[in-house]
Amino acid sequence: MLGWMIRRWRAFERIVTALCLARSRNWRDDFGMRGRPVAFVAVFLLALFAGMDGFAPATAQLRSLGDLGANDERAPQEGQKVDVELVLAVDVSWSMDHGEQEIQREGYAAAFRSEAVQRAIMEGGYGRIAVTYIEWAGIFSQSIVVPWALIDSKASAEAFAYRLATEEPERQRRTSIASALDFIAPLFDRNGFDGRRRVVDISGDGPNNQGRIVTAARDAAVARGITINGLPLMTSGGGFGWSAIPDLDRYYTDCVIGGPSAFIIPVNDWSQFPEAVRRKLVLELAGTWPDDRTNDPATVIPTQNASAADCLIGERLWQQRQRRWLEDFQ
Repeated sequence: MLGWMIRRWRAFERIVTALCLARSRNWRDDFGMRGRPVAFVAVFLLALFAGMDGFAPATAQLRSLGDLGANDERAPQEGQKVDVELVLAVDVSWSMDHGEQEIQREGYAAAFRSEAVQRAIMEGGYGRIAVTYIEWAGIFSQSIVVPWALIDSKASAEAFAYRLATEEPERQRRTSIASALDFIAPLFDRNGFDGRRRVVDISGDGPNNQGRIVTAARDAAVARGITINGLPLMTSGGGFGWSAIPDLDRYYTDCVIGGPSAFIIPVNDWSQFPEAVRRKLVLELAGTWPDDRTNDPATVIPTQNASAADCLIGERLWQQRQRRWLEDFQ
């Protein structure tokens, strides 16, 4: 704490010294009408230094609920063996309203409270998993809602669910699946766990329309030994809004998911979401494959069934929208 205060004070001293050298007038003139640009620069630089620890790089946004009594799981040990390291990556872009985003968060919370998911965790080889929950949207919009947590009991599963249910989701602009995957892939490194499998469970209601090509990000993650499963949210009834596409399941199958035994579960109505999440987690945690004879409303589609999809459709739709904006101003 003392070192932090000293660094901030030294940064402030440098700013004040620079201002004094730059201006020869008295203090009132420096910060009077003529000195407002200089004062603005001082405030800007001070705010910049205040948000920096020395000149360390910015870190990912991390939202924690320890102050609400939810941070009761054990601290992860270095390289602790688990069955699965699981990242839950949830779309919070503006294409979904606040109610739909709450359905997503509540669906995951309910899944971790369910007996089926808890049993899938406890019956694994080690009987425990590591999981983190992030929300994502545009190229710079990734937020860690719940950091890596060890789940090895009913109590720890319900504590994780509590943390999900406590905080409000935040809506962000644009959709960058590629940036979400690029953000997620390094999260597995030095996270304190050593899983038999590394899995990303990504959900969204539209194609990538910002950042690099989504297939490049997918391939880079798969090359690191990560399996990407998808939960395409096809809840707009065939496509409303400029970014919606009617065959989002094909897009996710062909352009987003990858790795050993990757699969998707399309959601065609929000009423299906809780069951789709529950079933998807059971498959991911238990490492089993669904029985085709079941009549589950959440249909599992393995990667082998993929048909051709335009993996740049989101970028093309964005360009069309930009052109329409330009035409409107002409």
